[in-house]
Amino acid sequence: MTYVVTENCIKCKYTDCVEVCPVDCFREGPNFLVIDPDECIDCTLCVPECPAGAIFSEDELPEEQRDFIAINAELAKAWPVILEKKDPPADAAQWDGAKGKRDQLER
Repeated sequence: MTYVVTENCIKCKYTDCVEVCPVDCFREGPNFLVIDPDECIDCTLCVPECPAGAIFSEDELPEEQRDFIAINAELAKAWPVILEKKDPPADAAQWDGAKGKRDQLER
């Protein structure tokens, strides 16, 4: 089992989670973060740190978000590691909780 970043992170991209990760498993894209499933040790530390509530264990992943297992695995291979918290996008609060953001994901 691993943890998965889901749709609500798109265009919010809060990075509070990266600072608590003991194995540096987060990868950063233009407007989304992913968790590298090969690095994640299932410690759960990132879950309460995510202001957008966008991180779930595979076992607790809502059915409509299951495609993010593959999305995280795919993009983790292409995107660089992020190690430090950054300021969120200026409009992050506007996007937090918005539905149907998959088409906004920049690869």
